[in-house]
Amino acid sequence: MKFNVSSKAFFSAAQAVSKVICNKNALAILDNFLLTVDAENGMLAIMGSDQENALSARVSIEEAVGSGSVCVGARRLVELLKELPEQGITVEVNDDTLEMQITYQAGHFSFVCLPGEQYPRFEPETDGEPAVFTLATEQMVAGLDNTMFAAATEEYRQAMMGVRFEVFPDKIVFAATDTRKLVRFVDSRTAPDVQAAGTIPAKAAGIIKNVMGSDESLKVTMYTKSARLETEHITFQLTFLGGNYPDYNRVIPRNNPNILTIERTALLNAVRRVGIFVEVDGGLEKFRFSQDSVLIKSSDPSLCTSARESVPCNYNGSDLTIGFNASYLIEILSTLRNSEIAIELGDAARPGVFKPMEEPENTELVMLLMPMTVSDF
Repeated sequence: MKFNVSSKAFFSAAQAVSKVICNKNALAILDNFLLTVDAENGMLAIMGSDQENALSARVSIEEAVGSGSVCVGARRLVELLKELPEQGITVEVNDDTLEMQITYQAGHFSFVCLPGEQYPRFEPETDGEPAVFTLATEQMVAGLDNTMFAAATEEYRQAMMGVRFEVFPDKIVFAATDTRKLVRFVDSRTAPDVQAAGTIPAKAAGIIKNVMGSDESLKVTMYTKSARLETEHITFQLTFLGGNYPDYNRVIPRNNPNILTIERTALLNAVRRVGIFVEVDGGLEKFRFSQDSVLIKSSDPSLCTSARESVPCNYNGSDLTIGFNASYLIEILSTLRNSEIAIELGDAARPGVFKPMEEPENTELVMLLMPMTVSDF
């Protein structure tokens, strides 16, 4: 096999695929890329896998001779391509010795490859009729971007260690929760006309967001336990998390009578400053809402430190004192990007609901944060 390829294009594709490869693999062969040359169509496919997911990128090649596949060490190939200046390079693989040679005007590098047949294949599901639809890649990225931070990280909540992806005939819903915070993002800009659901693992969600976001259109094929996502240059096959995802809609309050509107950045900065003085183990910040301001307090009795700050707001409701974890609140306020937000509150024992004041048409973003017990203010 022999072909010419742009070093920059080769590096971009290899670097993207490397994100799916684990640092420590149970199978040594998974430390490699599977390179497949299609000489007839002038295409090079680069594949990586971690047994649960498989990512493949396609690169145009020129003057290709011979088709076939080999396995080559991923880390070393990416590091080499990263250091090469932008130029055309020639890649040649000896079919008998499996030696790969990369040459350009001023250099020559050689690798020892493995037979492509040794690379484990990611077999898609064949049972049942898949749900197939197309959406803008930006919609998928926005849904994951708004929800990923709320996914559980504890191993005993494995079914919740990702983003719930639910497809309905008239909308797409993204959700994540770790029982302390919850996010639901509804996108009705696309009508898939099918129904399916699965929980995308955190690692797979990060790959989709970081690798596939540059393409405009995304084709999604969903099975019961897995999904295949395809753009013009990338194919990503992922395995959904197992287990039953909780019914998150039941815990979102629908009639919180106390409504606060506030400038998001002002509240975020105040929460960060006051949060410096919270107890390390608890993280409690106390909030007292009145008609035109919210008073924020924290203290750490063990260090004899305390902080308080007032932020202007527009509050419609009865006087209320409530506690929130400072770190979780900062995550929510940092993810919301609008200049003004609304906070809907019931009482000190009910979760607060955070919403942007303005949203893109046909979308709805809701974030929920469970309160902490406040004994005094």
